[in-house]
Amino acid sequence: MNNLKDKVAVITGGNSGIGYAAASKLKENGATVIITGRRKEAVEKSAAELGITGMIADQSRLSDIEKLAAEVKEQFGRVDILLVNAGITKFSTIEQIEESQFDEMMNVNFKGAYFTLSRFIPLLNDGASVIMLSSTSATISPQSASVYAASKAAINAVVKIAALELASRSIRVNAVSPGPVATEIMNKIGLNEALENQLLQSVPMGRMGKAEEVASMIHYLASEEASFLTGANFLVDGGQSI
Repeated sequence: MNNLKDKVAVITGGNSGIGYAAASKLKENGATVIITGRRKEAVEKSAAELGITGMIADQSRLSDIEKLAAEVKEQFGRVDILLVNAGITKFSTIEQIEESQFDEMMNVNFKGAYFTLSRFIPLLNDGASVIMLSSTSATISPQSASVYAASKAAINAVVKIAALELASRSIRVNAVSPGPVATEIMNKIGLNEALENQLLQSVPMGRMGKAEEVASMIHYLASEEASFLTGANFLVDGGQSI
C-alpha cells in the first residue's frame, strides 16, 4: 500500500473523473499528490475531500502552465509522477465543425498537454514516470469526433518521442487510453439512453468502465513495477478497440 512513499505526483484535471480516482489511488499508495484544474471551487472541494494539495491552472494557457510549474517547484522541489489528464470532448462532423470548437479542443487536449510535459521536464526526477491520458478514439476513429481523436493521436505520437528523448534520464513516458468510462464528462457531452446503448454495443465486455479501473493502470505505470515500460499505449477499454 506504500509503494509510492516519498513520491511527488502532479495530476492535471484532477478534480473529477479519472483524475480524481487517480489522485485517490496514488495518495492511498503513499504519494504526495497535487491536483490542478481551472474551476477553483471544484479543485478546492476535491483537494479537501482527498486531503491533498490543489492548485488552479487552465491547461489551455501556457502562462498558467508555467506558473503552475514554478509553484510546484517552489513548494515541492521536484516531481516523480506526472499525469497529464485534463481534456475536453465535443462532437461535430468534419463538414460542420466551427473553428472555435477546433481551437478549444486542440488548445486543451494537445497544446496544453504538450506544454505541460514540456515545462515540467526540468522538474522531473531521474527515474520519474510520465503518464499522458489518451483515448481509444485515437484507435477506433469514431464519427463526429475527428478533432478529439486527432488531438489524442497527436498525444500518442508525442509519448513515443518523449520516451526516446528522456530515456537517458530513466524517465518513462507512457499513454493510457480509456474506452467509455462512467465519469462527469459523459454528462457534459449529453449522455442519454440512446448514446449509452450505442457505446455499450461497441464494448465487447458490455459495460462502461469505471474511473477506478483506469486509475489502477495509472498507479501501475507510476510504480517501480513498470520500470521497463516506456513509449507504450495501454488500452483500458473492455475490448472496444479490438
